[in-house]
Amino acid sequence: MSQYASQQPSGFVNRIRNVAIVGAGGQVGAFIVAELQKNKEITISAITREGSSNPPAAGVQVKNVNYQEISTIVDALKGQDALIITLSVAAPPGTQEILVKAAAEAGVPWVLPNEFGGDDHNKQAGDEAMIAVHKRETRKQIEELGVSKWIGIACSFWYEWSLSGPGLYGIDIAQREVIFFDDGNTKLNTSTWVQTGRGVASLLSLPIYPEDADDKSTTISSYANSFVRVSSWALSQREMFDAVKRVTGTSDSDWNISSVGAKQRYEESKKKLMEGDQRAFAHMMYTRYFFGDDAGYFEKTHGLDNDKLGLPKEDLDEFTKKAVEMANDNYVGKFMGRLSSINPR
Repeated sequence: MSQYASQQPSGFVNRIRNVAIVGAGGQVGAFIVAELQKNKEITISAITREGSSNPPAAGVQVKNVNYQEISTIVDALKGQDALIITLSVAAPPGTQEILVKAAAEAGVPWVLPNEFGGDDHNKQAGDEAMIAVHKRETRKQIEELGVSKWIGIACSFWYEWSLSGPGLYGIDIAQREVIFFDDGNTKLNTSTWVQTGRGVASLLSLPIYPEDADDKSTTISSYANSFVRVSSWALSQREMFDAVKRVTGTSDSDWNISSVGAKQRYEESKKKLMEGDQRAFAHMMYTRYFFGDDAGYFEKTHGLDNDKLGLPKEDLDEFTKKAVEMANDNYVGKFMGRLSSINPR
């Protein structure tokens, strides 16, 4: 049954006013918070583990919780209109399930789970990349609890991180090496952290419901139990490499360039992973989306919501330069090193 603002009880406010976020001081979380703070009508609360050393931005309310006592999370989520979950890879197993259960107990109507990737339109790719099953289980959990609606943010891989991470997009900036998967012309969508943050903030600034049956405007409810698809660009490896050469002032002769079949690299990386090399997981996951089946190209298969959300066009070279700076500073390596010192289990 359709829901309209005009059908709601007296006193209903057709806007999101209170937003809780897990991971407010994290990589994408910090950008989401910065964009949400531009909407002065939204109050942001950071759901933070007791003893956390990663504080959110100024102006964000901090609500400390104990994940061993779900009642503390329920209390922190009462009165919230939406919960955004951004979790580190170091988060203990079951963390998201606890948050989703607490959100239902607290009556939170909207949950943005820890998606921030693809839109699962190609289920085989998601399964072969070993990232889809848990996400589907979370979405199913939300639906079965019957209190909240989920909205997945499909932004594909983050551009700055993926380009700066050695070989994730096949380009190792620090070592001046490029490995094209097949011919290097397979496109996929990719998003900057700030564009992802804008997408979330724009979504949560929409009206919740249309006013009535004649109101055809975009609302939050338009995306209930579905995906919002945002992107900065759809790019091939060769287009990324061209951008890197522009901002570094280099040419092909300055780089060691080779190629490998995408499926071959995927299988080799998967074999290493099965043998215990955890570092191979990222190469396996990324390479799967360059198979040429448009698994990562949701702009082509389903279109984007950028225009509906009023998202701007971005300067590719500006963010490529940022990725080059991150690569030269070994940003990804340092980040993963910090994570390896954490034993969440």
